[in-house]
Amino acid sequence: MFDTGNTAFMLLATSLVMLMTPGLAFFYGGLVSRKNVLAIMMQSFVSMGWTTILWVTVGFTMCFGKDVGGIIGNFQYLFLHGVTVKSVFASNAGIPLLVFIAYQMMFAIITPALITGAFADRVKFKAYMIFLTVWLLFVYFPLVHMIWGGGILQQWGVLDFAGGIVVHASAGFAALAAVFFVGKRSVKNLKPHSIPLVALGTGLLWFGWYGFNAGSELRVDAVTAAAFLNTDVAASFAAITWLILARIFEKKPKILGMLTGAVAGLATITPAAGYVGVRAAMLIGIIASLVSYIAVAYKNRKGWDDALDVWGVHGIGGYVGILLLGIFSSLTINANGSNGLLSGNSIFFLKEFIAVTLTALYAFLFTYIALWVINKFTPVRVSEKTEEEGLDRVQFGEEAYI
Repeated sequence: MFDTGNTAFMLLATSLVMLMTPGLAFFYGGLVSRKNVLAIMMQSFVSMGWTTILWVTVGFTMCFGKDVGGIIGNFQYLFLHGVTVKSVFASNAGIPLLVFIAYQMMFAIITPALITGAFADRVKFKAYMIFLTVWLLFVYFPLVHMIWGGGILQQWGVLDFAGGIVVHASAGFAALAAVFFVGKRSVKNLKPHSIPLVALGTGLLWFGWYGFNAGSELRVDAVTAAAFLNTDVAASFAAITWLILARIFEKKPKILGMLTGAVAGLATITPAAGYVGVRAAMLIGIIASLVSYIAVAYKNRKGWDDALDVWGVHGIGGYVGILLLGIFSSLTINANGSNGLLSGNSIFFLKEFIAVTLTALYAFLFTYIALWVINKFTPVRVSEKTEEEGLDRVQFGEEAYI
């Protein structure tokens, strides 16, 4: 009844994706100041708990329930009603439905956590919890259904192998809206307090990303192998490209830049990992660093306080990754995919462009409006005094370093 090999692989992939959220906590934790480490890490870890509760109660059914209007799923799986240990995921992978539920849950956990890097050091925990809830309900869950759950974009032929639209573009452009709404930090000590923590977080993210991308095939086959290799190749080419850019424009190779480049490469290859060949992955990695480096430089010039470059790395990476999928995708790599622009299919490229652009606009607008509404009930931003003292001590009564 169940394929034990595919099931074992998907359990491993699920565990790897789960590891990415603690990895993100370390990555972000190292980038902020010493007095805000616990606050930013808390925002990642609390998503593991609260998003899980939302997922098993209403999230899974909103994403993968029977289609309602192309936008959302119905409530057939409310509180996982009807799901048993014998339920089979409706594909030829032969994996238990419970495994698919757990795997997709890990994506739901990390996506809103990505946004937190944009408003690091200055957002109240209570406001964040409200935002986390409404953003999942009105942005993430509908997007999953529309693209992976049988909704309107999937019916239209839009592809997104592992989350360029669903995860990175949505979170990245939501982060940009948060930057504009919350405003700049009052405290001007903006240097990372621990680059080794950033390196540790990058390592965990890179390791977990194999489950993120290769696992999205939901079985073990040639496409799984292609996605696995493409993930590493794109990250490596991106990391070294950023290192070279730093050497040229900043006069010294920077480890922080190399780590940022690796994450940009991982984000950019994500939507295309199972649809393109390895040579395309090389180009995608290089392009990822170039566009993200330019985006971060532009952000700095404009004075936007995207504290941890969520928009420049994840937003731009996810957006460009979808466009590159529309260019490089090939049926010779994945028969369940589509030919891209280079194979003569301009219509597919246009669909990908429209889908990612509409997603970016919606995520941006909803996030800005949601924060505006939340702010009417409870202040989103901490006081200047709290910023000075540090969120760890004021909000949680704890300190990372004594």
